[in-house]
Amino acid sequence: MKEIYILTKNPGKILAAESVFSRFGITVKNISKNYSEIQSLSSIEIAKNMAIEAAKEFKVAVVREDHSICLNAFSGMPGPFMSWFDEKMPAEQLLGLLKNAIDREGYLELAAAYVRPDGKVKEFVYRIPIFISEEARGSKGNWDKIIILKEKPTKTIGETSEEENVHIWNKNYENIAKEILKEDK
Repeated sequence: MKEIYILTKNPGKILAAESVFSRFGITVKNISKNYSEIQSLSSIEIAKNMAIEAAKEFKVAVVREDHSICLNAFSGMPGPFMSWFDEKMPAEQLLGLLKNAIDREGYLELAAAYVRPDGKVKEFVYRIPIFISEEARGSKGNWDKIIILKEKPTKTIGETSEEENVHIWNKNYENIAKEILKEDK
């Protein structure tokens, strides 16, 4: 059986990965080691850098996914700095900044780097359209309480479970699984 190592401490990313790779006969293992995150305006560059480090160290195939949130009202910011902003800025403060904004839309960008043990890298990126709600709703996360996926326009991410959204978070993993199977041919 083939295996892939996911570089993350996020249980939701592991759940999303397992939901896909198991269908392709690929076992998911976890690397939860901390690597320095480069400062970049590109989520894929951040993911790629960390995956390359882990693949070199452990000599295994590694996947690292990095997420960005890009808001039209702020010309695409905060981008890959979303974790820092999410930690420092309460959702209510962001809602205050957007109070008079005409455009409350944007997207989540999920960027994944798949690095083989030989150092070859494949990049996978896709975007999920979102908008920001008028009020915070839900019981989990900070900004999760105000981010609404356009495909589910009645609930914030904070009002949904990981299982409800796994089909969104696992798209890159499905493309990576197909790539792994293609390599075996």
